[in-house]
Amino acid sequence: MWLATTILIATYAVIISERLNRAIIALIGAMLMIMAGLLTQEQAIAGIDFNTIGLLVGMMIIVSITRKSGVFEYMAIRAAKIVKASPAGILAMLAAVTAVASAFLDNVTTVLLMVPVTLAITEALRVNAYPFLFSQILASNIGGTATLIGDPPNILIGTLVDLSFNQFVINLTPVVVITLLVHLASMHLIWGRKLVAAADARHHVMGFDERKAITDPRLLKQAAVVIACVIAAFVSARFIGLEAGTIGMAGAAVLLLLDNVGKSAEEQSHNVTLVFNEVEWITIFFFIGLFVVVSGVEHAGVLDLLAHQLIQLSGGDMVLTGVGILWSSAVLSAIVDNIPFVATMIPLIKAMAPAFGGPEMIEPLWWCLSLGACFGGNGTLVGASANLTVAGIAERNGVPFRFLRFSKVAFPLMLLHIAICHAYVMLMFF
Repeated sequence: MWLATTILIATYAVIISERLNRAIIALIGAMLMIMAGLLTQEQAIAGIDFNTIGLLVGMMIIVSITRKSGVFEYMAIRAAKIVKASPAGILAMLAAVTAVASAFLDNVTTVLLMVPVTLAITEALRVNAYPFLFSQILASNIGGTATLIGDPPNILIGTLVDLSFNQFVINLTPVVVITLLVHLASMHLIWGRKLVAAADARHHVMGFDERKAITDPRLLKQAAVVIACVIAAFVSARFIGLEAGTIGMAGAAVLLLLDNVGKSAEEQSHNVTLVFNEVEWITIFFFIGLFVVVSGVEHAGVLDLLAHQLIQLSGGDMVLTGVGILWSSAVLSAIVDNIPFVATMIPLIKAMAPAFGGPEMIEPLWWCLSLGACFGGNGTLVGASANLTVAGIAERNGVPFRFLRFSKVAFPLMLLHIAICHAYVMLMFF
């Protein structure tokens, strides 16, 4: 137990320090679990959830191909023109578009697509880009919470606990919509009402032609059909008997086929290589290493011990346990990346099931974990991958993102959002 715990804590400590790439550390941690004899090689492989890996890779491929059509640039420009290039209106519209897109795409991918367009629009308006990018960070993490595929913590929870796409939508979308509206109002009060753009700058943005952003109409139609079929398959997964990973990979394979059929062998090789290069392999191997590390801790009996301790602390009270998971997940996910935190918490909560009457009885705890981890990621710059992604792109474009400046506004807003979630889970589940 002590050895497994030491490896886990050391792995987390180096990940938090950001001295080394997190994929390297996770894989080193996995190697130590095997070399120390805490896991056999067979147990290590069994500990990797390939359903999660398949879903992540499949959706990354689908997004990589779809983005070539220019549809995301079209959406951003169209949103700006709907509000007549008003800075306050654009602040709200871009955040709303980001939130909706993040519900169906990985939120890191969403911000990668949205941020360059946001920078172009704010430059044309001659306004400070920081409020727009700040708002999109929070919106991406809020919107991604609504579905199984929107945020990596949800992908982990859904695949490892066997919760369906529909269950996420039914149980989490209402509070996501409420929180998003509160977020948009907060952004208007903090920044929106003070944003002003000159008439000529607004006229320049209104002159943008969103139709020119669509570079491949044929690919756009193909991608739209495939994405619609993938989402329909997620919704009916229980009826058709397919796992999320299979659906994601099937959609990726079909879209790869449609994008390459009729092209020469050389063109196909080039296209497929470009698509595969855009898969976030760092994230994939981070997950693989992390699954093995957590599996080692689980096999050592550490998580069972912690589960019993937590049950004793809560006195076996489901409400107290759920609220405790919600708030602790939020605060801790603001300090450490929410992906490794959730990966550790899932088997811990599973171990509590017998004390509460079985797996069916602890379903509310999964919603508390999801809301706490996903919303908590908004608390600081290091809380979620999307935050650091936006900060990196912004700083390369001359828009500074500082940890304290971000946290001073983001952390209180995150606590407000968690308070809304607290009221929601008490009303709906407890």
